[in-house]
Amino acid sequence: MSAFALANFGGYDRPTLAQNESAFPPSPRAIEAGRDAVARSHLYPDPDWTLLREAIAKTYGVERDLVLCGAGSMELIACTIAAFAGPGAEVLATSYAYNFAASAAARVGATYVKAQERGFEVSVNAILAALTPATRIVFVCNPGNPTGTRIKNAELLRLRAALPGDVLLMIDQAYGEFDDQDPQAVFALAGRGDTVVLRSLSKAYGLAGARIGWGLFAPQIAAEVRKMQNSNQVSTVSLAMAVAAVEDQAYTRAIVARTSDIRDCFAQGLRAAGYEVPESRTNFVLVRFADTAAAAAADNALRGADIIVRGLSGYGLTDCLRITIGPQDIMDRTLRALTALRGRQCW
Repeated sequence: MSAFALANFGGYDRPTLAQNESAFPPSPRAIEAGRDAVARSHLYPDPDWTLLREAIAKTYGVERDLVLCGAGSMELIACTIAAFAGPGAEVLATSYAYNFAASAAARVGATYVKAQERGFEVSVNAILAALTPATRIVFVCNPGNPTGTRIKNAELLRLRAALPGDVLLMIDQAYGEFDDQDPQAVFALAGRGDTVVLRSLSKAYGLAGARIGWGLFAPQIAAEVRKMQNSNQVSTVSLAMAVAAVEDQAYTRAIVARTSDIRDCFAQGLRAAGYEVPESRTNFVLVRFADTAAAAAADNALRGADIIVRGLSGYGLTDCLRITIGPQDIMDRTLRALTALRGRQCW
């Protein structure tokens, strides 16, 4: 069992499929680089993330000067909202956008508004209809968390074209490596000066514990966001691991493919058992049950089998559970438990 699969829950070590961590460890090159970097821990890290920015620029085909790094994409979300929203301003997101954005908006006194999603998918038309003169930021997750769904990049381009120029579009692509769309058209939006695009190294790269993310920010936007960041916020060890991980694309692609295969097989099994499972472009699946009671029963049954998944009451999805994709043996156990539960219910 991988280190991913163990979490301290109620004083016991149990498998967890609740955190959207990688089912597999990071690249061996990243692990080796991290070990080597420990010896330099008496020195402060590079505050400009020079080597990592260069590695990202080369790997993703983006301009080095547009790359901004942070202690996970969460820091970049929080600092961007702090820089461009506040009391009297609105942050417009969607029904099931990553809830951390709501917390970040509340922290600075901004109003968080939700545009209705359509069948667990972001609706550009709903976002545009929800705009007001107070809207300062539009926050879109693509692929989405906790839904796992995605919209076409052409829809994001349409959204940007229709937004007022003084509204900042923030596109969170924490699961972008699991999306087979060419990202270049979306990346190019960052050069306009009215859009930021965020990525994470916590998911496909397996560096959740290292706390590092990056994004594309035009210079005038980056200047304001950096005022909100702590200096030296990404450790020397994390930077070294991140550089090595980004440079080892063969390993990352293999992990993404392996995770996706396990995910798709698991989702097919759930659908065959009668569950509603939207198509996922992430490292997790959303499972919809008949009602809140059925979801709670499934959660309890899985806990009884020492499997922890994520309830979604915070999103208003009380009839759903989110299940991270773990190693094959754990997913097999999870599928067996849910299939058996389905067979005992009269739904």
